[in-house]
Amino acid sequence: MPLIYKVFINASAEKALKRLPSTDQRRIAAAIASLAIDPLPVGVKKLSGFQHTHRIRVGNYRIIYELHGRELIVTVLKIGHRKDIYR
Repeated sequence: MPLIYKVFINASAEKALKRLPSTDQRRIAAAIASLAIDPLPVGVKKLSGFQHTHRIRVGNYRIIYELHGRELIVTVLKIGHRKDIYR
């Protein structure tokens, strides 16, 4: 049986998600839900300068999250358009 991670979304990421178009919201929500089963999906990148922080692409949007493998926890930190997310 695969390990299931708990996924938490911080308040600012949730607020950013609600401001997106509904089609993008559904795609991003599905990607976040899939992190519970596979927290390191194909295409994931580890962010340099951070120990547990990764990002995944969903179209023109990026999801930045922290992965704590020992505790089986994924925390979504930021969701945003690729041109704005790293500022």
